[in-house]
Amino acid sequence: MKHHLSRLILLILLSASIPSSAQGPSITTPTANAHHPTSGTRNIDPTTQPINPFLKIKYPWHTNITVSLFWIGEKPTERNPTPNHASSWDTNWQKNYGGYDNPDPAARTGYLPKAFIPRLNPFYIALPYNDCINHKSHKPEAKSIIPWFKRVNPKPGKTSCKGRWIKIVQNKKVCYAQWEDCGPFHTDDYNYVFKNQKPKNKQNKNAALDISPAVRDYMGIKSGSVVHWRFIDFAEVPKVGPWTLYGTNNPFRNPRKDPDYEAKIKYMRHLQKIRDNYRIHR
Repeated sequence: MKHHLSRLILLILLSASIPSSAQGPSITTPTANAHHPTSGTRNIDPTTQPINPFLKIKYPWHTNITVSLFWIGEKPTERNPTPNHASSWDTNWQKNYGGYDNPDPAARTGYLPKAFIPRLNPFYIALPYNDCINHKSHKPEAKSIIPWFKRVNPKPGKTSCKGRWIKIVQNKKVCYAQWEDCGPFHTDDYNYVFKNQKPKNKQNKNAALDISPAVRDYMGIKSGSVVHWRFIDFAEVPKVGPWTLYGTNNPFRNPRKDPDYEAKIKYMRHLQKIRDNYRIHR
């Protein structure tokens, strides 16, 4: 048993390495079905074992969802009184983005504003849920309803939602974008966002997904269009597409921004500890 288990752990660790701290660790997905190989180990507390972040989560589709257009720097209106110079998770959103994400097609080139190159991913969206309360704690239901919450295990008040990826489909067109704000109109509709129930919002034709100008232009849609969407782990996002090109918050440009980055590092260290433990006690 020990010999078999030691070989299994060694195979996992050979396929997933942690390089030197000078460049920061890179993550390579280990072989499939890498569960917690801890039977028979010594000095490993099972209550502290991290959840395997390489196991896929099956996210349901949200079908026939009405989209609305929003953009960084959008000024408040009577129908939408919330300004977008800040997001639910970034008080300096517009500044960090690099400026006003002008939605006017005449003020854009490709999927970018003409005035500047964004410092954040221009492929962003908003969904009507915020897992945090005043940046100090999490909502009581967050731990049980967010599929990835336990494997991320965020510190109190640190969102587990920001930066997550979604897949958007209309007809044969497919786009990928990062969750960067909350809305439209609600920030507590977890039954829709995570449980696949009908959206709570009744305004703007029941709009339940805010999309950025870049998403609009890539998809060739507009406010009021109907799409299908679902969450997708970063490891499954295609490495070819305009959503890969820009942004310090974009894990294609900065691997540390993978929403599961820390969870993967913790799990690799956990496996290394198991391996080293077996080498000592063989």
